[in-house]
Amino acid sequence: MSDFSATKAMFDLPEGMIYLDGNSLGPLPKTAANHVENMIRKEWGEMLITGWNKAGWMQKPTAIGDRIGRLIGAEPGHVVMGDTLSIKVYQAVASALELNPDRKVVLSDSGNFPSDLYIVQGLLKSLGPGYELRVVDPEEVEANITEDLAVLMLTEVDYRSGRMHDMKTLTARAHEKGVVTVWDLAHSAGAVPVDLAGCNADFAVGCSYKYLNSGPGGPAFIYVAPRHAETARPALSGWLGHEAPFAFDLDYRPGRGIERMRVGTPPVIQLTALEASMDIWDMVEMADVRAKSIALCDRFIAGVEASCPQLTLASPRDGTARGSQVSFAFEEGYAAMQALIARGVIGDFRAPNIMRFGFTPLYIDEGDVDGAVEILAEIMKKRIWDQPEYKVRAAVT
Repeated sequence: MSDFSATKAMFDLPEGMIYLDGNSLGPLPKTAANHVENMIRKEWGEMLITGWNKAGWMQKPTAIGDRIGRLIGAEPGHVVMGDTLSIKVYQAVASALELNPDRKVVLSDSGNFPSDLYIVQGLLKSLGPGYELRVVDPEEVEANITEDLAVLMLTEVDYRSGRMHDMKTLTARAHEKGVVTVWDLAHSAGAVPVDLAGCNADFAVGCSYKYLNSGPGGPAFIYVAPRHAETARPALSGWLGHEAPFAFDLDYRPGRGIERMRVGTPPVIQLTALEASMDIWDMVEMADVRAKSIALCDRFIAGVEASCPQLTLASPRDGTARGSQVSFAFEEGYAAMQALIARGVIGDFRAPNIMRFGFTPLYIDEGDVDGAVEILAEIMKKRIWDQPEYKVRAAVT
């Protein structure tokens, strides 16, 4: 049984703060600063460039990839870290399209994170006429998986509402129609149990700075199923994805398996911070995380609905149908969230009217939930949100 009181003690959370925004940026593990300082002083400082060999910097992307792979049900040796999520989305969709060369349609849904849609729009324009990004309502995805599709690209957990797609069912449906799948796990990895191998997924991508706590700008990951690992062509043919980077050939030869999906130089400092978080993740089981998450979310929903009638639940009520977050709609949601933040309850806002709260059992418990509900109820009852300073929009919401 996972000990969440022990994991909570391993995060550096400010005194008096209730942090319900780990679905956007995870908090700092207490050991991360020492990990990074040791890497900087002992490895970069004393080894300099020899650290690539002596300290194992070059192997970090796949070594940490395997540790994340445990959380997402990936086969060993099929996840690699590096670059940004946008780059990994581009890589995965481009490779998936090439596996279906006679088709030109990518299907996604209107609940997908806009950046994913932007990336695919740009890719398809580069590929030339005839390519199409088809976007439907989330509830209409399965009915629109047809034999003219090349790729199905979905984010498993909706970033606004937390609504979850059924990965296994939709992947099976796609394969029946000859469609290659790409799953974005940005709001899944570390939030819900994922079984990429069991679902027979083709490609998956995700970031590490949300539930995985690698810090702002932390590296992304990409998964390629074993059946595609030696045939998928990386559209971004980077130096470190070459079969022999230090042969300095003028022509590109893809590396073996997942190594070909490497592009640029590994972000060693950020990967070192991520290692500190993965040490905490090694202490828990995802089934325990999921059960606790659902309980915390249900407790929050019940508390808010009992004390804040102005707010409307925007997430699925069924805990098994949502990720590890709860969203409420309120016309003045931005101002209400700023009032909450001013009182030490950190969530975030998503346009046009969504107040979003993330629940991570690694450092959130029942006391945090009840405290957040109490403060939110006071803000709503006394209309504290209706003050001018809370209505000024910041650059990041």
